[in-house]
Amino acid sequence: MGLTSRRIASVAGGSEVPGAPGGRLRAVNPARTSEVVADVELGDAGTFLTAARAAKASQRSWSDVPAPVRGRAIAHIGRLVEANATALARLITEEIGKPYAESLGEVREVVDTCDFFLGEGRRLYGQTVPSEMPDKQLFTFRNPVGVVAVITAGNFPVAVPSWYLIPALLCGNSVVWKPAEYAAASARALFDLLVRGGGLPDGVLNLVLADGDETFAGLERALGDGCLDKIGFTGSSAVGARIGELAGRHLQQACLELGGKNPMVVTPSADVDLAVSAALFSGFGTAGQRCTSLGTVIVHEGVQEEFRAKFDDAVRQAPVGDPFSDVVYGPMLSARFASRFEEYLGWIRPHHKLLGSAGTGRITAQNPRDGFIGDPDAGIFFHPTIVAGVGEDDALFREETFGPLVGLMTYRDLDEAIRLANAPGYGLSSSIYSADPAEIFRFRRGVCAGMVSVNNSTSGAEAHLPFGGNGKSGNGSRQSGVWVLDQFTRWQAMNWDYSGRLQKAQMDVAELSADESFRLAD
Repeated sequence: MGLTSRRIASVAGGSEVPGAPGGRLRAVNPARTSEVVADVELGDAGTFLTAARAAKASQRSWSDVPAPVRGRAIAHIGRLVEANATALARLITEEIGKPYAESLGEVREVVDTCDFFLGEGRRLYGQTVPSEMPDKQLFTFRNPVGVVAVITAGNFPVAVPSWYLIPALLCGNSVVWKPAEYAAASARALFDLLVRGGGLPDGVLNLVLADGDETFAGLERALGDGCLDKIGFTGSSAVGARIGELAGRHLQQACLELGGKNPMVVTPSADVDLAVSAALFSGFGTAGQRCTSLGTVIVHEGVQEEFRAKFDDAVRQAPVGDPFSDVVYGPMLSARFASRFEEYLGWIRPHHKLLGSAGTGRITAQNPRDGFIGDPDAGIFFHPTIVAGVGEDDALFREETFGPLVGLMTYRDLDEAIRLANAPGYGLSSSIYSADPAEIFRFRRGVCAGMVSVNNSTSGAEAHLPFGGNGKSGNGSRQSGVWVLDQFTRWQAMNWDYSGRLQKAQMDVAELSADESFRLAD
């Protein structure tokens, strides 16, 4: 028996947008594609503009709410999300096929983000700065940027959006949130928890469900209309470049969290068994559909045979299938991602050796996976694939391969390993397995990634550390922790001269005379 389908629509200024001006989308459970999770009524560019105007109309009054009170709203949101954790996690698993244990962890990350930021309402500190002139005082203040557009992917349909939405709202901004349309039900659930839990006034948080083209057109119209002050985007590097260019035309800097080709270096002193367990989790968890998923394992030639054999064995034994069972991963997020992953499999060349499973491509009754849990033909499941013998000229080495595929290559010395880690041009996450502190710190200094894990996997973010990348992985902006406050506030400087006369900086400054000829007696 199938799920009861939900009708999901955009919400602008507190009201649902009628009529599906952008068309309709039927979202199905990727583990059981016969089950419809949601009937989505899509908006268009006009919907986005309407939402941005509603956000602008509400922003000033929202920013006038004292920051500690906004912090209490975040606290209430966290408690409501926590109270609804199991229902929200089940919905995530039904909608995108993420293993239920991971979905529960994702919901926990929303709660953790709220727990961190609820106190920041009392710590949006400015500074009192001494002046170079008497009877004058200098101050700095954090002001909200205004209206923020948040565009997020669906592989983390509630956790990653919370990295934007929670601090943006706390800082006094109003928000237009455009989630991935294939994860619309999870997005609407989080939207309702935020609005109801925070007691948010109409227009402070708006939800736009639209495809990519209509969203981009909506961004252009909202920027041209002057009702959008900041864009935050999580998604592919190609789309991020377009959004960054659009924002730049309006003298704005977007907050971009993009793709990754995340390396793991395994050194001669590494605990190989520990490195194998991390490679399994970070390479194949969420079916390799994380921005921090492991891309390439770079193994020292002295331990490569041991690592390869153990990694191959671990992946062959890894349970795959029904995401409500105890599995390493379930289905692809949607048919669109499955189709794209099949293109990546086409990059495999004759010099590569395939490991990790008896087959490649889609798992079916005719192309079975040993130990598969459930009915493979009911959903969109793919074999895990280790590609050994990857070279620097291979597309599999240079490009992000969003799916259950990990490359394997060797190195001779640490300088070569660092060069290979940086060569694809991404810079999100990285990992090194070593017992040598000198190696670890050389790697940290040399790698271009925004995040470095030592004896830990490339995946796994905590809510109070900066998250973000460089190069093709982002423009240096950071999410999470106190660092994200700089994305959603602008510094304002104020000077207050109470001397009763005009004092000119750099000109009316007192000088103390120094006797620079003074010397101590011999």
